[in-house]
Amino acid sequence: MNSGHSVLLLSAVFFCVASYAILLSAFVPPTGIFILDALVNDSHYKYFGILLIPTTAYFVIANWVGWQYYRNS
Repeated sequence: MNSGHSVLLLSAVFFCVASYAILLSAFVPPTGIFILDALVNDSHYKYFGILLIPTTAYFVIANWVGWQYYRNS
């Protein structure tokens, strides 16, 4: 398995866990899995990990664009 397949697999797993924690957990009973149940019972930090990814991506892209403007000016 190369790195591209690993990234796709981890992205799919993250999407499934995040979807369960935010959307589906209100409608299903507890699973008995400690990490998933901790995400379900938390009302504040379960959004932190999910929102950290687009925030980091925005920061990296904005930083790269700023660096390109600096280098080419």
